[in-house]
Amino acid sequence: MPTRILGIESSCDETAAAVVVDGREILSSVVSSQLDIHRKYGGVVPELASREHLRQIVPVVREALSQAGLHFKDIDAVGVTQGPGLVGSLLVGVTYGKVLATELGKPLVPVNHLEGHVHAVFLEAHIGGKAPELPAICLIVSGGHTLLYHVQSSAPTAERNAEGNGDAAERGFEFRRLGGTRDDAAGEAYDKVARLLALGYPGGPIIDQIAGKVAASGEKFREKDAPNFGPVKIKGNSYDFSFSGVKTAVLYYVRAYPEFTDEIETRKKALQEGRRKAADLFPLCSPRTLAVISKFQSAVVRDLVTRTLEAAQETGSRTVLVSGGVAANSELRERFTSKAAAMGVSVFFPSRALSTDNAAMIAAAAYPHLLAGHLAPTDLNAEPNLRLA
Repeated sequence: MPTRILGIESSCDETAAAVVVDGREILSSVVSSQLDIHRKYGGVVPELASREHLRQIVPVVREALSQAGLHFKDIDAVGVTQGPGLVGSLLVGVTYGKVLATELGKPLVPVNHLEGHVHAVFLEAHIGGKAPELPAICLIVSGGHTLLYHVQSSAPTAERNAEGNGDAAERGFEFRRLGGTRDDAAGEAYDKVARLLALGYPGGPIIDQIAGKVAASGEKFREKDAPNFGPVKIKGNSYDFSFSGVKTAVLYYVRAYPEFTDEIETRKKALQEGRRKAADLFPLCSPRTLAVISKFQSAVVRDLVTRTLEAAQETGSRTVLVSGGVAANSELRERFTSKAAAMGVSVFFPSRALSTDNAAMIAAAAYPHLLAGHLAPTDLNAEPNLRLA
């Protein structure tokens, strides 16, 4: 009999619910965004986020069931994000999940949000008829996280060695943390640079789109217009990341040229008028600003790709998994694909819908834990600093 798991995700500012069968077939996936609420603050306001989760959790879950063509009684288990994330936001999902599971008499499975991002890659691969080979190097990169893991199957050794590594949906994973950011997450750096240049929130998509327009135009910047963001040097663990330096370099560069002031004010006015698309803001950017945007993105992408592929090479992994909101970045995808192919390494991404926070990945991650009997205790609580490894 197929196992239908209702997934609930509320770790930050997305209220999401989904129904996934046997950890791989998505029957529905509903995400309620809070973007318009937090945009004017230039970032997520925790108190507002948790309040909005309270308003949205019930209708979002009902919509997920409706899209799946199911009723509450048809669900076999509930998977819920326990952490990491904002404690108030997590509590909404955990509390509702506990109540729902109790009322339905169904198992409740606690899920690590980061593990969900790994399962998002396998969900996408399954849709495409592919099966990523393990062990693998996984980069989870978003507004809140930049982490690098070595991932292998949690199945017995004999099964790991079998062709295809067994059923990805059933076996679950074991994780070894290789590195992470020492300061800002990559997505956080995007948001801060976008705020500095008056490009709107969230910063990642708009910077990526404008940088893409620059590349498509074939425009070459004069050397004096282009800041030089060199490779980040890390003392100690070479798999760690740091993005505060490039963010600060952008700040100093903008301060060094007073002519930035007028165009920044012009873009602020455009944002206030609701003109937020790349097509609206691109004409309001001088060549020097376009150079900053393009060079900033290239520097961040270069560091993410370089350290991840070095980890793959040094661990002998032939597969790289990239997930999280920043995994939707077009330059990151292009750079990973070309560099990995030259090394004989396969790289896998989720779709853009599965890259950002969603509940399908939570339901998928809950499935192997359900099979293994890893169920929530009655006193399950949110853990904002929950570690994956």
